[in-house]
Amino acid sequence: MKDENPLMPYQLPFPKDALEEIVVPNAVPEDERLWVPQAENVWFRPLCLSRSQGYWVNLLRVRKSGVLSRHRHPQPVHGFVLKGRWEYLEHDWVAEEGGYVFEPPGETHTLVVPEGVEEMITLFQVNGVMCYVDPYGEVLGYEDVFTKIDMCRAHYASVGLGEEYVEQFVR
Repeated sequence: MKDENPLMPYQLPFPKDALEEIVVPNAVPEDERLWVPQAENVWFRPLCLSRSQGYWVNLLRVRKSGVLSRHRHPQPVHGFVLKGRWEYLEHDWVAEEGGYVFEPPGETHTLVVPEGVEEMITLFQVNGVMCYVDPYGEVLGYEDVFTKIDMCRAHYASVGLGEEYVEQFVR
């Protein structure tokens, strides 16, 4: 091993087809236009929309108590609670500020924000599709990275940022 300066940056070229990194300096923005409405009192803030691999990373912000949605994930989901708390009707645990949640493939659950929580913000990485279902498993709708991109384009155009604003998060 060569004796080298540890502060020297990597010296070889990056692969020519490598995707660009994404750096979001203020992931939890004060500018309300950056939050994309998803439902009444529910927004998401895109951080990475990977159409090349079919996943998305976003902040989910909820400003209401009660049932948010019942859904199933055929692929794993990772969550990290930044603010507030939430739970699933199907489990006896509560996801609280600073907590991490792994949702295994095939998991179906009903997300609830408990009474007294004024705002919940959770970082989610969702792989594949999210299917909204009724209590008996009948599919009512879905979201995937492409529907998320479409929602962002429409919202950013409507608030004056331009539909191309979302492109900084797409890989």
